[in-house]
Amino acid sequence: MEPDRQRGERIQIMLSPDELLALDDFRFKNRMPSRASAIREILKRGLGVPKGDHASAGQKSSDFGVLHTKSD
Repeated sequence: MEPDRQRGERIQIMLSPDELLALDDFRFKNRMPSRASAIREILKRGLGVPKGDHASAGQKSSDFGVLHTKSD
């Protein structure tokens, strides 16, 4: 395996049904081979956000859902 393709860490995340649907929609729209590859692409894009747009200290993880609920 190529050195830049090694994946030594496994993470587990929980998604709501709507978030999973959004992930799958992104995956199929972009012709990605797997959910894992779609998540890696989303992470690459998200990490490319300008430095001034990062999360503020003290915010809750629940503030960072993929989808906004009607109460948002």
